[in-house]
Amino acid sequence: MAELAEQKHPSVKYQQTDRSVQQYLTFLMEDDEYGIDILSVQEIHGWVEPRPIPNTPKHIRGVIDWRGTIVPIVDLRVRFSYAEATYDKTTVVIVLKSELEETGQNVVIGIVVDAVSDVRDVKPEDMRDAPKMGGKVDTHYIEGIAKVEDAMVVLLDLGKLVNLEELSGQ
Repeated sequence: MAELAEQKHPSVKYQQTDRSVQQYLTFLMEDDEYGIDILSVQEIHGWVEPRPIPNTPKHIRGVIDWRGTIVPIVDLRVRFSYAEATYDKTTVVIVLKSELEETGQNVVIGIVVDAVSDVRDVKPEDMRDAPKMGGKVDTHYIEGIAKVEDAMVVLLDLGKLVNLEELSGQ
């Protein structure tokens, strides 16, 4: 009986699970696709206007109350110097939990993006290092660039994208 359970039908293609494949939630900023590690995603939330906090950087839109936790909201359009846009029904806040690189502290933040795109599997051979663009272009928060299904996806390292000094307004 055990032999029958282990046999596979020859006409069915079975997907092998490759443990080195990593999944990323991808989202759009204008026509550009970005990705973040799916394991850091807590929730995808429709747009709600955050409560502004005085003396914070322009890309920190304010805070929202998410299930009893006060969550700072980072506007990636502003952070990445995109043109200002009107928030509409496709605009979402992705609530993320991340460990900050400089302190090892876990934080919950939200990022405002134009729209969620897909969940993509990225194999190590599809990943490339972020290009070196000189000292004036900040690429330290780019984990890499992946070529997935004819798309180039910029993969972000959330722990490097946001730091505590920015969140606290110091």
